Amino acid sequence: MTSISKKEIIELLALRGGEQADLHKRASEIRKNHVSDRIYIRGLIEFSNICVNDCFYCGIRKSNNRINRYELTTQEIMSSVDEAVASGLTSLVLQSGERRDTLFISNVAETLRLIKDKHPDIGITLSCGEQNKNVYREFFEAGASRYLLRIETSDENHYKKLHPESMNFNNRVRCLRDLRSTGYQVGTGVMINSPYQTPEILAGDILFFRELDIDMCGMGPFIPHRDTSMGGWDYNIDESLNLGLNMIAVLRLVMPDINIASTTALETLSHQGREMGIQAGANVVMPQFSPAKNRNQYMLYDNKPVSEKPGSELVDLISRKIKILGLIPAAEESGTSIHYLRRNDNDSSC
Repeated sequence: MTSISKKEIIELLALRGGEQADLHKRASEIRKNHVSDRIYIRGLIEFSNICVNDCFYCGIRKSNNRINRYELTTQEIMSSVDEAVASGLTSLVLQSGERRDTLFISNVAETLRLIKDKHPDIGITLSCGEQNKNVYREFFEAGASRYLLRIETSDENHYKKLHPESMNFNNRVRCLRDLRSTGYQVGTGVMINSPYQTPEILAGDILFFRELDIDMCGMGPFIPHRDTSMGGWDYNIDESLNLGLNMIAVLRLVMPDINIASTTALETLSHQGREMGIQAGANVVMPQFSPAKNRNQYMLYDNKPVSEKPGSELVDLISRKIKILGLIPAAEESGTSIHYLRRNDNDSSC
């Protein structure tokens, strides 16, 4: 991991024009040297938009009664998994709104076991929010090897401005540490250019990632959702895109060997946003494999790009775009975080 000060990060995030292009080129070279030119493709299955949280910015918050709630059946999830495997993928992301009821936990664990029984070599990233450590262990033993829990901001005061009192910043951090001690490859992320955010907060986010020693990161620009209390928030699309890309690049400089996703939110701001994220140093993309009928119901923010094309066609399209960038689409590789592998090797040698 690279040593860098908060002041230096702020200066890098502010780069634009030719200096910004140089930053992105440098980050891409670091990715090549520390990870590879291979871009990992993970099939994304958003299996439920039911959520117990009421985050002020999120379109699936529990108080939003203007969306149709859904929860995929086990059969529907398995059908999506089979489609991803038939498309040549060896890595999946299962994502949902946050729930902690017994039925939800047991269904997730059983689904994980079914997936691993049928496709034992598949890598599974789970993103189901805050749970207690015993639940994380149950999911891990059932087959999930990676877990993404976005903290959205590493500044506690900023966190309180984005979330209701029922949500606790320290508990979210506790969950991230529990995930690490359970054995997961741990991922987190933040919203970029979100309400009340400052450059100092964003720089602190980068340092938080380094201090937590994360293995992967999924972060993207804040985009308002009309049915939230922050739906009318004024934001600059160009600035959000530039900051989003620079955050990827700076994180690649600071943590050279972690996995970094080029997220859908970047594509919302620019048709070339996903490719721009890769050029800024990202090495993971996640095409949709949810059933087409449900894709526009998992709407965390307005104008999320939703395709009705089968997941296999999306994989082919993304693969072609990756090749145009002079990089290698790695659909057939699970893409375990090199940072995670190196840390485990160091731990085992102690």
